[in-house]
Parts: sequence; C-alpha cells; structure tokens
Amino acid sequence: MPSIPASLPTRRLVASLGLLLVAVCMPVCAQVHPGQAQLVSEVAKDTGKSPKALNALLDRAQKQQSILDAISRPAEGKPWKEYRPIFLTDKRINDGVAFYREHRDLLERTAKQYGVPAEYIVAIIGVETSYGRNTGKYKVLDALVTLGLYYPPRATFFRDQLKTLLELPASQLGGPIDTLTGSYAGAQGWGQFMPSSIRDYGVDADGDGHIDLKNSLPDIFASVANYFAKHGWQTGGPVALPAQADAAAKPISVGDSSPQWPLEQLEAWGYTSAQPLNPGAPTSLQSLEGANGMEYWFTFQNFYVITKYNRSPLYALAVHELAQEIAEGVRMADARQ
Repeated sequence: MPSIPASLPTRRLVASLGLLLVAVCMPVCAQVHPGQAQLVSEVAKDTGKSPKALNALLDRAQKQQSILDAISRPAEGKPWKEYRPIFLTDKRINDGVAFYREHRDLLERTAKQYGVPAEYIVAIIGVETSYGRNTGKYKVLDALVTLGLYYPPRATFFRDQLKTLLELPASQLGGPIDTLTGSYAGAQGWGQFMPSSIRDYGVDADGDGHIDLKNSLPDIFASVANYFAKHGWQTGGPVALPAQADAAAKPISVGDSSPQWPLEQLEAWGYTSAQPLNPGAPTSLQSLEGANGMEYWFTFQNFYVITKYNRSPLYALAVHELAQEIAEGVRMADARQ
C-alpha cells in the first residue's frame, strides 16, 4: 500500500520541531573531543577537580585548522642561510640593546643570581616574542586541545602539556584557563613557556604569590634564567665558536647538540678554531649551510642548554649570535656616553 503524503501543515510542523530539537541539543549534545573523557578522568583523579567543570571547559575549546597548518611548516625547517636573517636583523639587535639598557639593573641582578649572562636572557625574549611585543593570539586551550587530541605525530607531548595546563594551580596561571593566549603550540608569555615549563621552572620573583610571565618582568627574567640554570648552564663557559674545516676533514653528523668529544678529537679530525681553547673541553660540531657556503661551529654545554629551550641547533645559534650582538651593542652605547 502506497504511503499517504503528509499535508503541508504537518510537514511544516515536523520541520519546526526538528529545528527546535537541533537548537536545544546544540549546547547539550555537543560532540566531545576524542580522548576527552579519559583526560578528564585522569585530571580529576590527580587533582580532585570537578569532572563537570573540566568537561565544560574542554567543550568550549575549538579545534583550529590554522594551528595544524602552522605546526607543519616550522621555521626550523629552513637552512641556516634562510633562518638566520629572520632573527639577526638590525631592528632586533637595536631593540635588544635598548631593552637591555632600559632594564639593566633588574637584568644584571637576575644574571648574577642565576649565573646566566643578561644578554642571553634578553636574546631569548627577543627571539621568542620580539621583547614582549608578540606573545601570540591563539587561545592556549585551543592550541593544546588541537595538538594534543587531533595531531597524532606529537599527540603524546601535547596531550601531556594539556593535562599539565588543566592541573596547574591558579597561582601559576595568568588568568582563567580559557582566557590565556599564546603561540600556536600553546606557549605563553614573553619567554614562551609551555605549561610543564611554568610548573617546573617558573619563578615568582616579585613575591606577589603568582607566576606572571606576561606582566611581571622580575618573573619573566628569573624564569628564563632559572630554566637555563636548572638545565646545566655553566657560568662563564663558552657557547659556540666558529671552526674551520681542513680539505680532508672527516664528515661529522650529530643526532643532538650534546657535547660528545674532547676538542682535541675534533681537531684530529680536521677542525680547528682561531681562538685558543682547552683541548679537553667536551665539544660537539655543527655543520650548517650558510649564506657563503658551509659553516662549522664548535658547540659546548651552554649551547646544548639552549637547545633544551628549543631543540633546533639553528635556534640555539640564533640566540647565541643575537646575544653577542646585543652585548657588543651595549658596550658600544656605554662607551659613547
């Protein structure tokens, strides 16, 4: 028996009811993020926080395609000859010199306390956020949900960061979690600290009971210096020095930047420096494609420490060279006075 067509008023009523159900269901029946239930269970168990409140917070987070696009094309994928000009510009150097001189007293007190030169504290802030001018506009919660729950290549790392963010006490956050902004990777503040770095290395240097990495220069400077100190910075030790390769120098490939050989071993393989160095100093070698051909650098423990901030040797060398330029610029400006 054929079906009987519904009357026009009936069809309109059904359509209206359907739209009403959709409107009512949207805030109640919103699809949760993959793995959200397990994450909430873990955070609630570890902290005693309300699962209902955690779910409400995560339900408001948005997966951002632009974040997935950004992480697929990091600047560190460029060769050194293209990477260096991004950070070693006249403006960034001059701004760094001005920043150092403006905040000299606080910077040098912090440097003395932690044993980390002030110019490296400034260089980190210069490379990361152009001295606090660009701390990122992504919601940190969106960034970490996107990368922790929707980006399989590095999901383990970013999920851990998301969990840490949800577990941090209010005293270690610069405001409510869903108001925090930062980079596409979820890093916050002038020094771009990930949640685990805030937890482990953030410092309440101004003593106000909060770690504020956006508005408190004492907290910002001390946290960067503390990060370096806790990772093994050697006060007064070298960072990186240019090397020359003999025509028959042994090709060397390194997996990371940790010092792997005594300097005399690298010299035996055909690499030398114009500067006298301790032949037994633990050293590594970076071979980089520079603007005028291959560049070779002896790198030391302090270079390796910078790569704990960002594992790319290009990043570490950019920080080192910017720090040296800033220090020289400060010396020249002081001499003119």
